[in-house]
Amino acid sequence: MTHPLSGKRAFVTGGSRGIGAAIVRRLAADGATVAFTYVSAPDRAAALEAELEGRAFALRADSADADALRAAVAQGAMRLGGLDILVNNAGVLVHDDIAAIGLDRFDHILAVNVRAVFVGTQAALAHLGEGGRIVNIGSIAGERALFPGNSVYSMTKGAVAAFTRGLARDVAQRGITANNVQPGPTDTEITNAETQAMIAPMMPIGRLGQGAEVAALVAWLCTKEAAFVNGSSLTVDGGFAA
Repeated sequence: MTHPLSGKRAFVTGGSRGIGAAIVRRLAADGATVAFTYVSAPDRAAALEAELEGRAFALRADSADADALRAAVAQGAMRLGGLDILVNNAGVLVHDDIAAIGLDRFDHILAVNVRAVFVGTQAALAHLGEGGRIVNIGSIAGERALFPGNSVYSMTKGAVAAFTRGLARDVAQRGITANNVQPGPTDTEITNAETQAMIAPMMPIGRLGQGAEVAALVAWLCTKEAAFVNGSSLTVDGGFAA
């Protein structure tokens, strides 16, 4: 069996559940050793570690805490002996009337969805070298605000897309690529049955996406084959925003 990421060392933020856990699983299956962060699900983080049997390990770090995130990146790089891949996945999903979002909550959303992408990237660049890969997890909401209540979330994911474009130029001379993966509606624990029932009829393929389908694109972007893909935002949404 071919392992396209054999020997690669990866760091994934928010990797204990949902799309993040799917990314950790796929990178490990493709041969990488993965450090991943979690903040509020220690049991799930431990279960994922056990499932992957030495191919991944968890580090507690709240992505809203810049110092904690920097420390986690440094610790992960130390244990792995360096880094080849960074996946900035941690995020806060927001669907609320703009009038209901207070400034403290707004600042927290930006801290996780935007600032942590910058902080994690800056910290990882001290360890990434030639052939390095940075993959940010954005959202189709960064391009299209499809529902009322998405304004703040859309703003943060638009910022991730813009940052990725600039970052691609910043790191290209170091032989590193940076890309943005934009999932559409995905079947995770934060998408309840009522929401799924509402969205599924809007999907051209008649269903929500699976975390593994998003993870497959992330993993491919980390391979040598994807070396010419740089600064791109790639949508994985089953045609939802088509």
